[in-house]
Amino acid sequence: MFKILTLNNISVTGLDRLPRDNYEIASEIGHPDAILLRSFKMHDMEIPDTLKAVGRAGAGVNNIPVEKMTAMGIPVFNTPGANANAVKELVIAAMLMASRNLTQAWEYARNLEGDDAAIAKAVEAGKKKYVGTELPGKTLGVIGLGAIGGQIANAVIALGMNVIGYDPTVTIQHAWKLSAEVERALSFEELLSEADYITFHVPLIDATRNMLNAESIKHMKKNAIVLNFARGGIVDDAAIIKALDEENLYAYINDFPTNENKNHPSVVSLPHLGASTLEAEDNCAVMVADQVRDYLENGNITNSVNFPEMRMPRAGASRIAISNSNVPKMVGQITSVLADSGINIVDMLNKSRGDIAYNLLDLGTEVGKDIADKIKKIEGVLAVRIM
Repeated sequence: MFKILTLNNISVTGLDRLPRDNYEIASEIGHPDAILLRSFKMHDMEIPDTLKAVGRAGAGVNNIPVEKMTAMGIPVFNTPGANANAVKELVIAAMLMASRNLTQAWEYARNLEGDDAAIAKAVEAGKKKYVGTELPGKTLGVIGLGAIGGQIANAVIALGMNVIGYDPTVTIQHAWKLSAEVERALSFEELLSEADYITFHVPLIDATRNMLNAESIKHMKKNAIVLNFARGGIVDDAAIIKALDEENLYAYINDFPTNENKNHPSVVSLPHLGASTLEAEDNCAVMVADQVRDYLENGNITNSVNFPEMRMPRAGASRIAISNSNVPKMVGQITSVLADSGINIVDMLNKSRGDIAYNLLDLGTEVGKDIADKIKKIEGVLAVRIM
């Protein structure tokens, strides 16, 4: 019986992927084998010594101590692309909100006073203040062409927009899905100089923190519109507010309200709605539950942010999964332990990612805790599981 600790509400549609005859799931449970969460901050949490996997029902993992999990031999899973359509729709809505001054116009209409005739007169007199622009022919700059950025790029082309994208680390898998009409920017500055709108779809890491700042804003078109539905720290609030005040930018639509941005007349701040749809929550929960289940039952790894991708069909009488530091001679030491115990290896797969290596070995006979204990004694071995 596997024990699953949920640190946030996880969609029942996802939890139903974990059969109750083999999984115990609760928001309060001791000695969990896996943790499922959304936005719960794990950094100050005491990590149970039974923990084997962490599953984030969403893409960002900055609320999880990933380095600590790696050092403990624990893979962290996320769900890239599961909420892509939800974010895509919100970004398109944000472009329309900014281009047509919808929030300002709505606020104006809500505050009209007098009888209906007076209101109708005020509407005709005031509407010229909210004249907007249309999307066709404009250029959207997309920073980050993964699952979300790629869907946005393709969708706005269908709306008649031009698209320029910047992503020096785009994968072949995501590149194949991009429309041939997406133009490639050779630098972030090139994209900024050509775009009427820019939208960010990158993780918050040291390299992307304050990516849009006072210096990079200088490369942008006057009256450009900035959209940020990725992470708050990617945009320097002080720099963008200054640019809005000086009328060097037109609007900033974001998902991360702060005291600095939430009341500015040219800013629309939403309460982190990017993935907040019933469909996205279901999709994320299903994906993360399937990934964690496959790992617990078979040792396979899909969509881990800290472990290598690993899938191997089951063969033999038992399977052993080993996480270890990515240093020389580890495989030889592991196989020597098995050979010395007279255990034959039916199939084996070894991959590494940065400082971590992961091994799946299918064995010709069933093995017990004594074999796991011998392998754990090898210097550099972080975790051993027998399935």
